[in-house]
This record gives sequence, structure tokens and C-alpha cells, in this order.
Amino acid sequence: MLVVAAAVGCGEPEPENPDDPVLARVHQRELRLSEMEGMFPEGATAADSAVIIEAFANRWARDAILLWESEQHTPSDLNLDRLVRDYRASLVRSSYEEQLVSTKLDSVISQEELVEFYEATKEQYQLEKPIVRCLFMRVPFPTPKEEELQDLWNNGKPQDTAALALYARKYAEVALLNDSAWYGLDEIAQQLPEGTLTPENVNSKREFSQLDGTHRYYFRLFEMKRRKEIAPLSYVENQARRAILHARKREVLERTREDIFERELHRDNIEFFTNR
Repeated sequence: MLVVAAAVGCGEPEPENPDDPVLARVHQRELRLSEMEGMFPEGATAADSAVIIEAFANRWARDAILLWESEQHTPSDLNLDRLVRDYRASLVRSSYEEQLVSTKLDSVISQEELVEFYEATKEQYQLEKPIVRCLFMRVPFPTPKEEELQDLWNNGKPQDTAALALYARKYAEVALLNDSAWYGLDEIAQQLPEGTLTPENVNSKREFSQLDGTHRYYFRLFEMKRRKEIAPLSYVENQARRAILHARKREVLERTREDIFERELHRDNIEFFTNR
């Protein structure tokens, strides 16, 4: 059986138990084989087991020696019992709060509520970068069915929009064809040759196509919002929904905490002695 000894302490080790041998020792701490129960896969050979034992013993020894070193530098006034008690209380409370949220939180948010929340808080949603509502495509050059693509791009009819999306699925490397979606201007600019599209020139390049020898690019701008402007709801919808759910979660927890307090107070399970 493999035994890994690390940093042996000055005290006498416990007698060896042949049924549960020591795998590693760090000062007075010992790792025994019994602590590895369930870690060996079914059908593992003796060689496989030896590799698993050696790897685990080495990890254990590193953790144990760091713990020992930490203990040597623990401040004399550190109240470990209180820290452990507080940490346990925090874990128990967090677990219960998760149960409360999972059973009591209503996660359905109506569009009306979403709009109302956005209107009340939209000053919080100032843009950190310019965004655009646009169409954009990047296709390889030579361009497959180039004339057909030009017609589909230029016509803008509903039936041509569907055909354009079909073309994009077949041939385009990048295709943003939802005319109601917003994108960061920098996201679009990264798909173009450097310097083609910037916050300074985008309004003068509201529609263009260009070729750089390896790709052909198509761009059509519908609307732009600059940095510091209020973001449209569709652009921050997920963020707003998370904010609504966070507020609901906080309300559930505060209401439940208060209900429990009042219940136990009326049952005389809470006493105060502060006015003596």
C-alpha cells in the first residue's frame, strides 16, 4: 500500500492499523485509507487505485500543510467558535431563503408591468456606448448569386426580406436582419474593415455596401442612440426583468421575516431585556 509522508510532527504517531493504513501525515494530522471510501471507480485495477491514492494524498497534504501554517499565524483573539457559529447560521438562513424564493416568488412579469417599471426607472439606463438599429451582412467574395443578393437587399419588400434571410442562412458569415433589434455600434464595427464605421461617421454612412477583396459588406442604419442617451426598453429588457425579480425576492424575504417575527412574538417565544 502506498504511503505518502509529509512534514512529520514531533509527536508519536498512532499505531499503524493494517486495515486502515495511513496514506499521509502532516504534523499530527493523518489521512487514512478509509477517508477515500467511494473514490475508486468500479473495475479499477491495483495500478489505477495507486494512482488515485497518490494524487489524492498529495492534494490532501498540500491543503493540510496550508491549514497548519494558517493555524500557526492565527491571532490570539480570533474567536473561531463564533466564526463557525456565524457561518453555519448564514448557511442555514441562506438555504431557507432559497426555499422561500423557489416556492413564493412569482416570476411572471407582464409587459404592462415591465413598461411601467422602465418608465419609472429609465434614467438608470443611460447608455455607456452608442447603439444602432440596423441591418448588416457580411458575405464572402466572390459573392454567391451576387445579383440576386443585390436585388433582395435593395427592394426591402416583406417577401424579399424572408428571401434575404434564406440567402443569409446559406451564404452569409454574419447576418443581422432583425430591423427592431439594437446592437452595440462597436459590435458592428468589429465585423467591418478597421475605421469603416465609427460614432463620428455613422450618420454619414447610413447605407452602404463595400468590398475589401475577401468579403462584401452591407449596412443599413435605421436609428442610432449615442452614449449617455436613455436606452430603449428592448435593449435593456433582460436587465429590467432581473431588477423586477430582485425587488420581488427582497419583498418576499422581508415580508416572510416580519411574519415569522410577529408570529413568534405573539407566542411569547421572543423576549427583550433591554429596558431593565
